[in-house]
Amino acid sequence: MVDFVGRRDELATLERELRKVASGVGGERSGRCVMLRGRRRVGKSRLVERFAENSGVPFLFYAAVGASAEDDLTRLARDAQASNLPLAHLLTSAQPQNWDAAFDVLAAALPDDQPSVLVVDEVPYLMDDDGAFEGMLQRAWDRALETKPVLLILIGSDLSMMEALNSYGRPFHQRGREMVLGPLNPAEVGRMLDLEPAEAFDAALVTGGLPLICVDWPRGAGLWDFLEEALNDPVSPLLVSAERSLAAEFPPKAQPRNVLSAIGSGERSFTNIARAAGGIAATSLQRSLEVLVDKRIVAVDLPLSTRPSKERRYRVVDSYLRFWLHLVGPYIGEIERGRGDLTLARIRANWTSWRGRAVEPLIREALARLLPDDALPEAPAVGGYWTRNNSVEIDIVGADRAPVAKELRFVGSVKWLERSPFDQHDLVALHRHRAALTDEPVPVLAVSRSGVDCSGLDAAYGPADLLGAWQA
Repeated sequence: MVDFVGRRDELATLERELRKVASGVGGERSGRCVMLRGRRRVGKSRLVERFAENSGVPFLFYAAVGASAEDDLTRLARDAQASNLPLAHLLTSAQPQNWDAAFDVLAAALPDDQPSVLVVDEVPYLMDDDGAFEGMLQRAWDRALETKPVLLILIGSDLSMMEALNSYGRPFHQRGREMVLGPLNPAEVGRMLDLEPAEAFDAALVTGGLPLICVDWPRGAGLWDFLEEALNDPVSPLLVSAERSLAAEFPPKAQPRNVLSAIGSGERSFTNIARAAGGIAATSLQRSLEVLVDKRIVAVDLPLSTRPSKERRYRVVDSYLRFWLHLVGPYIGEIERGRGDLTLARIRANWTSWRGRAVEPLIREALARLLPDDALPEAPAVGGYWTRNNSVEIDIVGADRAPVAKELRFVGSVKWLERSPFDQHDLVALHRHRAALTDEPVPVLAVSRSGVDCSGLDAAYGPADLLGAWQA
C-alpha cells in the first residue's frame, strides 16, 4: 500500500525478531523486546499494527493515553478485550489496580506454545520521574514476560525519554533492541508521489517525509497544485498535523513553544531568537532551548573548521514543522476564513529564500551518504561554516570530524534555483570564502538544482545525483 513505501526494512526487522521468538518456543527464555522510537506522526503505530496484523500470531496492541493510572489500566483491559489473545479475558475479569498486577495478568494471558506479539504504544506517557513504571516493567520482564515466546514492542514519540529507557543505570537497560523510525527520505517520497528528483526534494521539504501528509498529495501533482488544494481544506493534514504534534508536546502558552516559533520564523542566533520571542531573558531562553534540543525538535549547529567557535546556530529539525511555523501556522486564521489564496501567494513570494536554506541539511546528509566517489573523498563530518557577522558563509564543509576538525576534505556551495545554474560568479565567491577558511587548496564542489555553467570545479551534484544517496 502507498502508506508503506520505504518501510520494507523496518517490517523485515520486526519479522526477524518474531522469527527468533518462534524458534525459541519451549525454551527457558524466548521473549524478545524492541524499543521503537520516532517523532510524532511518522507512522510508528501504523507500522507496528501492519506488522502485527500480518504476523499470523495472537497479538495485543495497547495504546496509553497519558491520563491517570486507573484510566490507563481501564484502557488496557478494553484493548485486551478487542485483541485476539486466547486468554485476553483474564485482564477484563481481574481488573488489575496497578501495573505490577497488570503485568502479571498479561504474562498469564500470553500463550506458552506459540509466539505472540504484545505492543505498548506511547510508553513515555506511563513513565514517571521516580522510575516506578520502569522498575515494574523490568521486574515483569525478568520474572515473567521474557519466559514467554512473546515479542514485546515498546513505542514512544518522546525521543529523549525512549533513549533514557534503555540507558545505563535505568531499570530496563539492555533488555531490548533499539529501533528508530525516521520520516520517509526524499527518494521514498519521490517514488511514492511519482515525482522527478527536483520535485521530490520539494515534496520532502514541505511534507517532512511524514506519511500522513504524503498520502494526501495526489500522485504526480506539482508542489503548487498540492498547496493550493491543501490550503483550501481547513482539515488538511498539512495544516493540522503540526498543531496536533505541538499540542502533545507543549501547552499553548509554554515558553519553549514561543521560542520554537521564533526559530521557525527564521531566527538562528541566540540574540535574534531572544528578540523574536519577545525579549525573553537569557536564562529563560537557555532553559527553553535545552528543552527543545533534549526533545530533538531543535538542533544546534556549530561552524565546521579547524578552529573552535561559539557561533551557535539553531534550527528546527523537522522541515515540515519548519515550513509550517514560518509559512502556514501564523496564517491559519485567514485559511479558516476561506482565504488560503493569500497564504499561497505569501508562500510563493518566500519560497525561494526559504527553500534555499531548508534544503541544506538534506544536501549535507546526501553527501555524507554518497561519499567517497570518483571525485571526492569520504567525509565523516559534513557541515557548514559561518562567521559571527555572516561575512563568510560556506554551505558545505567536509571534514574528518566535527565541530573542530583536524583535516578539511572539501568545501562547496549550494545553488538551488529553478532557472539559474551555478556559474563563474558563484565559483569566484566560493574560492574567496574558502581562502577565509583555510590556506589549503581543498577541493571545491557545487550542488545545483539547475546544473553548472562554469569550469574549475572538482565535483558537481544535481537533484538526481543526491537522490541516489537513498536509493543505493
